[in-house]
Amino acid sequence: MTGSLTFRRSRYRGTPAASLRHRACARVATVAALTLLALPAGGCSFSYQLGSLFGEDDSPTQTASIASTATTKPAAAPLDGDLVFARAAAVDLLARGGRVSSVPWTNPRTGARGTVTPVADSYTQDGLECRDFLASYERAGSEGWLEGEACHQEGKWEVRKLRPLKRS
Repeated sequence: MTGSLTFRRSRYRGTPAASLRHRACARVATVAALTLLALPAGGCSFSYQLGSLFGEDDSPTQTASIASTATTKPAAAPLDGDLVFARAAAVDLLARGGRVSSVPWTNPRTGARGTVTPVADSYTQDGLECRDFLASYERAGSEGWLEGEACHQEGKWEVRKLRPLKRS
């Protein structure tokens, strides 16, 4: 009879908490393993060239993921007629107060266009309320920025300076 007795192994391995801990650890280990396997497949910052192992030439290849923006030319000097429209947009923006964050401007004669955006809170200069702003400038495929200053004088805003932004 001893030969006919079969011993079954019990599935119970201790307390219920120990069983839950075992399952949780197994899940954490699975997630960690999948994460480690997925890291090399990220692609964006992972670059490895196998060409030299297979006898291919070592000519340089383009690896950038963002296309070059060489289609835009550096900004041409703004025309005085374009500056008139940019100044008018700045005065309009500042006259509206804090309700508007930027306004567009366009010179229909030359096709130049852009937007005017205040860049800081108002300040006092020579006893006048003043405000700095930036204006984008686009004409004939060239782009650039203008920096300006306007002051509130005799009940209206007046642009004191508007010139190409100097980059440092």
